[in-house]
Amino acid sequence: MQILSLYPFSTWLIIMLASFFIGLGKAGLKGIDMLNVTLMAFVFGSKSSTGIVLPLLCLADIAAVSYYNRHAQWNHFWKITPWMVVGILIGIFVGKDMNEVIFRKVMAVIILLTIVIIVVMEYRKSITVPTNPFFVISTGLAAGFTTMLGNLAGAFSNLYFLAMRLEKNDFIGTAAWVFLCMNVFKLPFQVFLWKNISVQSLQIDVVLVPTLILGFLVGLKIVNIVKENSYRQLIIILTLIGSVMMLFKR
Repeated sequence: MQILSLYPFSTWLIIMLASFFIGLGKAGLKGIDMLNVTLMAFVFGSKSSTGIVLPLLCLADIAAVSYYNRHAQWNHFWKITPWMVVGILIGIFVGKDMNEVIFRKVMAVIILLTIVIIVVMEYRKSITVPTNPFFVISTGLAAGFTTMLGNLAGAFSNLYFLAMRLEKNDFIGTAAWVFLCMNVFKLPFQVFLWKNISVQSLQIDVVLVPTLILGFLVGLKIVNIVKENSYRQLIIILTLIGSVMMLFKR
Protein backbone atom coordinates (compact mmCIF):
# COMPACT_ATOMS: atom_id res chain seq x y z
CA MET A 1 0.00 0.00 0.00
CA GLN A 2 1.27 3.45 -0.93
CA ILE A 3 0.14 4.84 2.42
CA LEU A 4 2.87 2.82 4.16
CA SER A 5 5.59 4.87 2.51
CA LEU A 6 4.35 8.11 4.10
CA TYR A 7 5.85 7.32 7.51
CA PRO A 8 8.99 5.53 8.72
CA PHE A 9 8.72 2.11 10.32
CA SER A 10 9.23 3.55 13.82
CA THR A 11 6.23 5.84 13.37
CA TRP A 12 4.05 2.96 12.24
CA LEU A 13 5.10 1.02 15.35
CA ILE A 14 3.94 3.89 17.56
CA ILE A 15 0.53 4.28 15.95
CA MET A 16 0.03 0.51 15.75
CA LEU A 17 0.71 0.36 19.47
CA ALA A 18 -1.85 3.14 19.92
CA SER A 19 -4.48 1.18 17.97
CA PHE A 20 -3.64 -1.90 20.07
CA PHE A 21 -4.37 0.17 23.19
CA ILE A 22 -7.70 1.24 21.69
CA GLY A 23 -8.62 -2.43 21.31
CA LEU A 24 -7.55 -3.19 24.89
CA GLY A 25 -9.61 -0.30 26.21
CA LYS A 26 -12.76 -1.17 24.31
CA ALA A 27 -12.48 -4.80 25.42
CA GLY A 28 -12.81 -3.57 29.00
CA LEU A 29 -9.44 -2.31 30.19
CA LYS A 30 -10.82 1.16 30.73
CA GLY A 31 -8.22 3.85 31.29
CA ILE A 32 -5.51 2.32 29.14
CA ASP A 33 -7.17 3.86 26.08
CA MET A 34 -5.91 7.29 27.22
CA LEU A 35 -2.43 6.09 26.29
CA ASN A 36 -3.52 5.90 22.66
CA VAL A 37 -4.47 9.59 22.80
CA THR A 38 -0.96 10.50 23.92
CA LEU A 39 0.74 8.33 21.27
CA MET A 40 -1.46 9.49 18.39
CA ALA A 41 -1.08 13.14 19.39
CA PHE A 42 2.70 12.67 19.50
CA VAL A 43 2.69 11.59 15.84
CA PHE A 44 -0.12 13.61 14.28
CA GLY A 45 -0.76 16.49 16.68
CA SER A 46 -3.58 16.71 19.20
CA LYS A 47 -6.41 17.92 16.97
CA SER A 48 -5.48 16.10 13.75
CA SER A 49 -5.11 12.81 15.61
CA THR A 50 -8.78 12.88 16.64
CA GLY A 51 -9.82 12.37 13.01
CA ILE A 52 -7.64 9.27 12.72
CA VAL A 53 -8.67 7.83 16.06
CA LEU A 54 -12.45 8.35 15.80
CA PRO A 55 -13.19 5.76 13.05
CA LEU A 56 -11.08 3.21 14.96
CA LEU A 57 -13.05 3.96 18.11
CA CYS A 58 -16.32 3.40 16.23
CA LEU A 59 -15.13 0.02 14.94
CA ALA A 60 -14.00 -1.04 18.40
CA ASP A 61 -17.27 0.24 19.92
CA ILE A 62 -19.25 -1.98 17.53
CA ALA A 63 -17.17 -4.98 18.62
CA ALA A 64 -17.64 -4.10 22.29
CA VAL A 65 -21.40 -3.68 21.92
CA SER A 66 -21.64 -7.01 20.09
CA TYR A 67 -19.79 -8.79 22.88
CA TYR A 68 -21.14 -7.05 25.99
CA ASN A 69 -24.60 -5.99 24.78
CA ARG A 70 -26.55 -8.10 27.27
CA HIS A 71 -24.84 -6.39 30.21
CA ALA A 72 -25.87 -2.81 29.36
CA GLN A 73 -27.61 -0.92 32.17
CA TRP A 74 -29.94 1.38 30.27
CA ASN A 75 -30.90 3.55 33.23
CA HIS A 76 -27.30 4.76 33.45
CA PHE A 77 -27.10 5.13 29.67
CA TRP A 78 -30.05 7.52 29.63
CA LYS A 79 -28.77 9.46 32.64
CA ILE A 80 -25.39 10.40 31.21
CA THR A 81 -25.75 10.49 27.40
CA PRO A 82 -27.98 13.61 27.11
CA TRP A 83 -25.41 15.62 29.05
CA MET A 84 -22.59 14.17 26.97
CA VAL A 85 -24.37 15.36 23.82
CA VAL A 86 -24.54 18.88 25.27
CA GLY A 87 -20.85 18.65 26.18
CA ILE A 88 -19.96 17.56 22.65
CA LEU A 89 -21.88 20.48 21.13
CA ILE A 90 -20.07 22.91 23.42
CA GLY A 91 -16.75 21.29 22.51
CA ILE A 92 -17.44 21.61 18.78
CA PHE A 93 -17.64 25.39 18.88
CA VAL A 94 -15.21 26.09 21.72
CA GLY A 95 -12.55 23.63 20.64
CA LYS A 96 -11.39 25.43 17.52
CA ASP A 97 -9.80 28.32 19.41
CA MET A 98 -8.78 26.65 22.68
CA ASN A 99 -5.11 26.23 23.57
CA GLU A 100 -4.72 22.45 23.60
CA VAL A 101 -1.75 22.35 25.98
CA ILE A 102 -3.60 24.33 28.65
CA PHE A 103 -6.75 22.30 28.07
CA ARG A 104 -5.00 18.96 28.57
CA LYS A 105 -3.23 20.07 31.73
CA VAL A 106 -6.40 21.43 33.29
CA MET A 107 -8.28 18.24 32.42
CA ALA A 108 -5.48 16.08 33.82
CA VAL A 109 -5.49 17.98 37.12
CA ILE A 110 -9.28 17.68 37.41
CA ILE A 111 -9.14 13.97 36.63
CA LEU A 112 -6.35 13.37 39.14
CA LEU A 113 -8.26 15.19 41.88
CA THR A 114 -11.39 13.21 41.11
CA ILE A 115 -9.44 9.96 41.20
CA VAL A 116 -8.23 10.91 44.68
CA ILE A 117 -11.87 11.10 45.74
CA ILE A 118 -12.59 7.68 44.23
CA VAL A 119 -9.51 6.18 45.92
CA VAL A 120 -10.66 7.58 49.27
CA MET A 121 -14.08 6.01 48.67
CA GLU A 122 -12.40 2.69 47.96
CA TYR A 123 -10.19 2.96 51.06
CA ARG A 124 -13.19 3.65 53.26
CA LYS A 125 -15.12 0.84 51.57
CA SER A 126 -17.97 3.25 50.91
CA ILE A 127 -20.89 1.77 49.00
CA THR A 128 -22.84 5.03 48.81
CA VAL A 129 -23.85 5.92 45.26
CA PRO A 130 -23.98 9.66 44.44
CA THR A 131 -27.59 10.77 44.01
CA ASN A 132 -27.07 14.49 43.49
CA PRO A 133 -28.12 15.38 39.89
CA PHE A 134 -25.15 17.75 39.71
CA PHE A 135 -22.81 14.74 39.74
CA VAL A 136 -24.39 13.23 36.61
CA ILE A 137 -24.69 16.60 34.87
CA SER A 138 -21.09 17.67 35.55
CA THR A 139 -19.64 14.27 34.67
CA GLY A 140 -21.66 14.03 31.46
CA LEU A 141 -20.80 17.56 30.33
CA ALA A 142 -17.10 17.01 31.07
CA ALA A 143 -17.11 13.65 29.26
CA GLY A 144 -18.82 15.09 26.18
CA PHE A 145 -16.64 18.19 26.08
CA THR A 146 -13.38 16.25 26.42
CA THR A 147 -14.36 13.52 23.98
CA MET A 148 -14.92 16.10 21.26
CA LEU A 149 -11.67 17.94 21.87
CA GLY A 150 -9.38 14.98 22.34
CA ASN A 151 -11.20 11.64 22.76
CA LEU A 152 -10.51 11.98 26.49
CA ALA A 153 -13.97 11.19 27.85
CA GLY A 154 -12.86 7.79 29.15
CA ALA A 155 -11.51 9.20 32.40
CA PHE A 156 -14.75 11.01 33.29
CA SER A 157 -17.01 8.16 32.23
CA ASN A 158 -14.83 5.73 34.22
CA LEU A 159 -15.26 7.90 37.29
CA TYR A 160 -19.03 8.01 36.78
CA PHE A 161 -19.39 4.24 36.43
CA LEU A 162 -16.99 3.60 39.33
CA ALA A 163 -19.06 5.91 41.52
CA MET A 164 -22.22 4.08 40.46
CA ARG A 165 -20.48 0.87 41.61
CA LEU A 166 -21.40 -1.14 38.52
CA GLU A 167 -20.09 -4.69 38.29
CA LYS A 168 -17.37 -5.44 35.75
CA ASN A 169 -19.47 -6.58 32.80
CA ASP A 170 -22.23 -4.03 33.50
CA PHE A 171 -19.57 -1.30 33.53
CA ILE A 172 -18.12 -2.42 30.19
CA GLY A 173 -21.46 -3.10 28.50
CA THR A 174 -23.00 0.24 29.45
CA ALA A 175 -19.86 2.17 28.49
CA ALA A 176 -19.79 0.35 25.13
CA TRP A 177 -23.25 1.61 24.19
CA VAL A 178 -22.58 5.11 25.52
CA PHE A 179 -19.44 5.54 23.43
CA LEU A 180 -20.78 3.88 20.30
CA CYS A 181 -23.61 6.43 20.23
CA MET A 182 -21.41 9.39 21.16
CA ASN A 183 -18.64 8.55 18.68
CA VAL A 184 -21.08 8.06 15.80
CA PHE A 185 -22.69 11.38 16.78
CA LYS A 186 -19.26 13.07 16.51
CA LEU A 187 -18.45 11.69 13.05
CA PRO A 188 -20.24 14.28 10.85
CA PHE A 189 -18.75 17.15 12.84
CA GLN A 190 -15.25 15.75 12.39
CA VAL A 191 -15.84 15.23 8.66
CA PHE A 192 -17.67 18.42 7.65
CA LEU A 193 -16.87 21.04 10.31
CA TRP A 194 -13.39 20.22 11.60
CA LYS A 195 -12.41 18.37 8.38
CA ASN A 196 -10.21 15.98 10.34
CA ILE A 197 -11.31 12.84 8.51
CA SER A 198 -10.09 12.41 4.95
CA VAL A 199 -9.33 9.67 2.45
CA GLN A 200 -5.74 9.59 3.69
CA SER A 201 -6.73 9.34 7.37
CA LEU A 202 -9.10 6.48 6.51
CA GLN A 203 -6.28 4.70 4.65
CA ILE A 204 -4.18 4.93 7.80
CA ASP A 205 -7.10 3.46 9.76
CA VAL A 206 -7.30 0.50 7.37
CA VAL A 207 -3.66 -0.32 8.09
CA LEU A 208 -4.34 -0.13 11.85
CA VAL A 209 -7.40 -2.40 11.90
CA PRO A 210 -5.41 -5.66 12.44
CA THR A 211 -3.67 -4.33 15.57
CA LEU A 212 -6.99 -2.90 16.77
CA ILE A 213 -8.56 -6.36 16.48
CA LEU A 214 -5.57 -7.98 18.16
CA GLY A 215 -5.81 -5.52 21.06
CA PHE A 216 -9.53 -6.24 21.46
CA LEU A 217 -9.01 -10.01 21.54
CA VAL A 218 -6.11 -9.75 24.00
CA GLY A 219 -8.18 -7.37 26.11
CA LEU A 220 -11.05 -9.86 26.33
CA LYS A 221 -8.65 -12.51 27.60
CA ILE A 222 -7.25 -10.18 30.26
CA VAL A 223 -10.67 -8.95 31.40
CA ASN A 224 -11.89 -12.54 31.79
CA ILE A 225 -8.90 -13.29 34.02
CA VAL A 226 -9.32 -10.21 36.24
CA LYS A 227 -11.50 -10.96 39.24
CA GLU A 228 -14.55 -8.86 39.95
CA ASN A 229 -13.18 -7.36 43.17
CA SER A 230 -9.90 -6.41 41.45
CA TYR A 231 -11.45 -4.75 38.40
CA ARG A 232 -12.23 -1.43 40.12
CA GLN A 233 -8.65 -1.11 41.37
CA LEU A 234 -7.31 -1.90 37.90
CA ILE A 235 -9.44 0.80 36.27
CA ILE A 236 -8.39 3.38 38.86
CA ILE A 237 -4.71 2.57 38.30
CA LEU A 238 -4.97 2.68 34.48
CA THR A 239 -6.92 5.94 34.56
CA LEU A 240 -4.36 7.42 36.94
CA ILE A 241 -1.47 6.43 34.64
CA GLY A 242 -3.23 7.97 31.64
CA SER A 243 -3.95 11.17 33.57
CA VAL A 244 -0.32 11.52 34.66
CA MET A 245 0.81 11.12 31.05
CA MET A 246 -1.63 13.85 30.01
CA LEU A 247 -0.38 16.12 32.78
CA PHE A 248 3.24 15.96 31.68
CA LYS A 249 2.67 15.78 27.93
CA ARG A 250 3.89 18.88 26.12
